Amino acid sequence: MRLRGVFRAAKLPNGQRAIGTKWVFKIKRKADGSIEKHKARLVAKGFKQKYGIDYTETFSPVVKYVTLRMVIAIAKYFGWPLDQLDVATAFLYRIMKEQVFCIVPEGVELDGNFDCLELVKAIYGLKQASRVWNETFDEFVCSIGFQVSAFDPCLYIKVVDDHCVLVLVYVDDVLITGSSPELIARTKNDLKTCFEMTDSGKCVFVLGIELVDGPDGSVTMCQRRYVDDILKRFGMDECKAVVSPVDMSIRLVPSDAATKVNAPFREAVGTLMHLMTATRPDIAASFATCKAPRRTGSASSRATRSTFVDTRTPTGLATSPTASRLPATRSC
Repeated sequence: MRLRGVFRAAKLPNGQRAIGTKWVFKIKRKADGSIEKHKARLVAKGFKQKYGIDYTETFSPVVKYVTLRMVIAIAKYFGWPLDQLDVATAFLYRIMKEQVFCIVPEGVELDGNFDCLELVKAIYGLKQASRVWNETFDEFVCSIGFQVSAFDPCLYIKVVDDHCVLVLVYVDDVLITGSSPELIARTKNDLKTCFEMTDSGKCVFVLGIELVDGPDGSVTMCQRRYVDDILKRFGMDECKAVVSPVDMSIRLVPSDAATKVNAPFREAVGTLMHLMTATRPDIAASFATCKAPRRTGSASSRATRSTFVDTRTPTGLATSPTASRLPATRSC
């Protein structure tokens, strides 16, 4: 952070206040759950920022799951390489417009009469940090010939002659695919001239989604590690799997709420929603059955547990290069 000029020692001006900071330690894991590296990150307590003083605009787009699945399917169908890059300390590239002061972090010592740090660049935890990074990445990618997709602002497209390159970004995770290996390599080199990046090569795990190659050339998008984690969290890792996620014998009525159950019902439903929207649309019917807030009784609990037991199987969305071409359709 010192090398990037993220902050400078300062004396807190009269009338200003410094926001707090904390160290966050995290273990980054691979697709198989093994440890990839240990991370220590200094974050700001952005919840203490004041609108109009410490920040103004905060919105930044997030890639849609449908876009991610589409890019993976396109790459597999046409046999394009799908590579992954990781931006190191993504938020520490751009100078902020606002003047923000923070309390000296634990383990940092200042010389002289300084009593705080002035943040020159946005660190993790600041309300505007994600927006500042998105603006930085967007401006650079567009400057090298890419255009932002009208469907998803996190998807960038570049066409050169008869070839195209797709760049998909989710905060500091970048996916690149295209019809020309030369264009892909050139795009990587362009990105590396502006950002410090780690080239992970072939994408096998992104946004918690594992890409499993099949013997027939297909690829399955699944979340086996996420499923294992949530089964353990709710004490269901030893349960017997069922064929269908919907128990047809359960009938839910509003009066069912009168019988309370001692279970984190809303938390369980929330984890199912994430799974459903990412890789398991087959549990949508079961999810709709048990998601009503009033239905937190024993029957609803059984419906939710039935859905969880089914998610244990290593299934997901599959796509293949031999899939039949479907005609383009449009509705209005």
